[in-house]
This record gives sequence, C-alpha cells and structure tokens, in this order.
Amino acid sequence: MNKLNDRVSTGLLTTAMYVLALMYLFPIAWLLLSSIKPGSELFSYPLSIFPDTPTLENYGYAWSTMEFIKYFINTLIVTVVTTVLTIIASATCGFALAKYNYKWLSVFFICILATTMLPTEVIMNPTFMVIQYLGLYDSLAGLIIPSINTATGIFMFRQYFLTVPDDLLESARIDGAGEGRIFFKLMMPIAKPITITLAIFSFQWRWNDYVWPLIVLSDPNKYTVQVALRSIVGADNINWVLLLSASVISIIPMILLFIVFQRYIMDTGATSGMKD
Repeated sequence: MNKLNDRVSTGLLTTAMYVLALMYLFPIAWLLLSSIKPGSELFSYPLSIFPDTPTLENYGYAWSTMEFIKYFINTLIVTVVTTVLTIIASATCGFALAKYNYKWLSVFFICILATTMLPTEVIMNPTFMVIQYLGLYDSLAGLIIPSINTATGIFMFRQYFLTVPDDLLESARIDGAGEGRIFFKLMMPIAKPITITLAIFSFQWRWNDYVWPLIVLSDPNKYTVQVALRSIVGADNINWVLLLSASVISIIPMILLFIVFQRYIMDTGATSGMKD
C-alpha cells in the first residue's frame, strides 16, 4: 500500500513538474519560432506555432539595422563591473555579519533585510535624485553604483559563512593571518559556490535591467541592450520582425552564461577540504 502511494505521489509530482516546465518553455519556444517567421506569417489567421517558410534572414536584418556591438559593450561594462563590485561588497558585508560579534551588526542586518520588503519603485525616486545630485545622470556609472549592494547577496554570503566553523578562523589567526588574508585566502575560496551563484544572478539582473537604465540614460550612444530594444517600439507602429529577432539575439549571452557556469553552482560545500 505504501509503495502504491509512493508511486502515485511520484507520478503526480512528475506530472506537475512537466506541466510547470511546459508553461515556462512555451513563451520561449513561441519567441524563437516567431523570430524565424517572415513578416507575412506573424499575424496570419489562424495563428500557427511553427513557421511555414522559416528564414534566418530576420537575424541578419536585425544585426545590420541595430548597432548591437555598441549596445553589447555598454551592457557588458555595466554588467561585469556591477557583478564584480556586488560580489566584493556582499562577501565582505556577509563575512562581517556572520563572524563578528557586535550587537549593532544584528540591527544592521535587520535593516538590510527590511529593504527587501520595499518595492524597487519606492526607492527609485530618491535614488535618482542622489544620482542627479552627484552628476552621474546619463552615465554608465549612474547605472552601476546604485546596483552594487543587494540584500539578497549579503544574505546569501552571511548564511553561507555561518556554516564555516569558527575554529578554522581562530586557527588562522593563531598562525598569524590577518583579517584581510583570512577573508581572501580562506573564506572566499570556501564560498566559491555562492560567489558563482551570485555572479550568475547579478549578471542576469543587470543584463535584463530595463526600468532604471530607461530613467538614467538619455544618450542613445549609452543605451543598454534592453533600452535599445525599447527604442524599436514606435508611437504608431512596431516592427515585429526586427523586435522579435533582436530580442532573441539579446538573450544569447545569458544562454551561454548558464550553459558554462550552472554546473559550478553546487560544486563544493563549505566543509570541502576540511578534515573531521
């Protein structure tokens, strides 16, 4: 009887997993298949998922029409610099919150977590005022600086560093290692899974960021990819062939990122390399 119940439960959970996966994959499949349709087929009736006459000329048209190289460079600068600074800031803050015993740190940590309860739109106006006051409006630095600190990254590193035995740090201090050496030579290598995980998340957040760059940037030469895609949408009409194919091109770096780095996310644990 128990085996039957286990099989039924497993079957239901597996079915639910496949249904959920299809719900996520269907819009992506529709985008990819629509991007290789000629313009005459996009709104043909009845609508069909698969193109009758698939063509890759849409991608050539999008690449030649839009200045993708420029937009990719702008986006990569913002994404890479922000990701590196986010990892450093989150790791140092998480290390302090996890391993230093000061009462005010607990209050500080609660304040950090409280920021996750605020919608981004709530703090967008004061953040923009600060950026404008500092003279960072219409600059890539205006995109980078407000995005460095993330409560999610700090929380991830803090929780991970809590799993590292304090005896390991004390042994390093007895051997004469300073706090900087302990952090960079001991804690950061141990936190490799969290570092890679946060790097992937941060890269995705910044690459797909749309609202903040739209507010901060006004010079088309400084547009990121997402803002450049928005510029395709006109007031009276939309070039759907260009928009669909350009959207597919814009997600290629993210696909490559996940293919290369996803296997490292759970590669090691906090106790790897330690003796019992």
